[in-house]
Amino acid sequence: MRKQDLKIFAGSSNRPLAQKIAHYLGLELGRCVLERFSDGEIHFYIDENVRGEDVFIIQSGSYEANFHLMELFLMIDAFKRASAERITAVIPYYCYARQDWKDRPRVPISARLVADLLEKAGANRVLTMDLHSPQIQGFFSIPVDNLMAAPVLANYINSLNLKKLTIVSPDAGGVGRARWFAKKMKASLAIIDKRRPAPNIAEVLHVIGQVKERDVVILDDMVDTAGTLVLSVEALRKEGANRILAACTHPVLSGQALQRIQDSPLEELIVTNTIEMREEAKTMDKITVLSVAELFGEAVRRIHEGQSVSSLFI
Repeated sequence: MRKQDLKIFAGSSNRPLAQKIAHYLGLELGRCVLERFSDGEIHFYIDENVRGEDVFIIQSGSYEANFHLMELFLMIDAFKRASAERITAVIPYYCYARQDWKDRPRVPISARLVADLLEKAGANRVLTMDLHSPQIQGFFSIPVDNLMAAPVLANYINSLNLKKLTIVSPDAGGVGRARWFAKKMKASLAIIDKRRPAPNIAEVLHVIGQVKERDVVILDDMVDTAGTLVLSVEALRKEGANRILAACTHPVLSGQALQRIQDSPLEELIVTNTIEMREEAKTMDKITVLSVAELFGEAVRRIHEGQSVSSLFI
């Protein structure tokens, strides 16, 4: 790998993950300064030459999604004006991804707007993980690599030696993801029929599939308020499931999520470090955090060297 023309920079949203990615590649994070003026405006400058370089900017969505998006837009613009050869926005958690269609009249398609703003700012490529809907890639006219956390999650779940394993999709929208994962794990599949009468409010109706006297893993792309997760756990318990675990890529964990998880019969929630969690979440016994740094690092290396990224998941 030609280290002299590959540079990794990090926004403020998830520096620990950025440092691990850089370490995997044998690099140091690029020198830059991110500051806030007293009125809250962002001030950014690059503290080294990047002319003609292949630049990767690591910035994830998180609790301050709007601030971190604006920070990313300004960083991309700065690298474009500094004559970087190519700018790849590495967005482990693509925020606003849930707002990817018009579910009612007179609403924005926010995921599409974020895609437009990334391109307008000057991004040449996007690298992300487990988009809420794979179709979001179609919002872009630049290349998008959508990584999967499944190999990392599967390796850990295999180590638990679960018996009569069933992978559960918490809604119809996640069936494709759960089916792929169940096939990889050589497990059976179940689906929870869910209705969502209002944002962040879910109502579980019934479980489709065999879960009685089986160990189950609820698989989703993210856990936000944990309302759906807790209702799913209760439904599975009523159906006679034995051990009940959950796995997701993006631990948003907003609102009362931590308390709901703690009070539920859920044995373990397995997540990745696409989002830097709050300290109270990091210390919860029920939450296990796995690193996707090596997966992102290998994807960055392959993009830089012009190699296949999709072959990582074959």
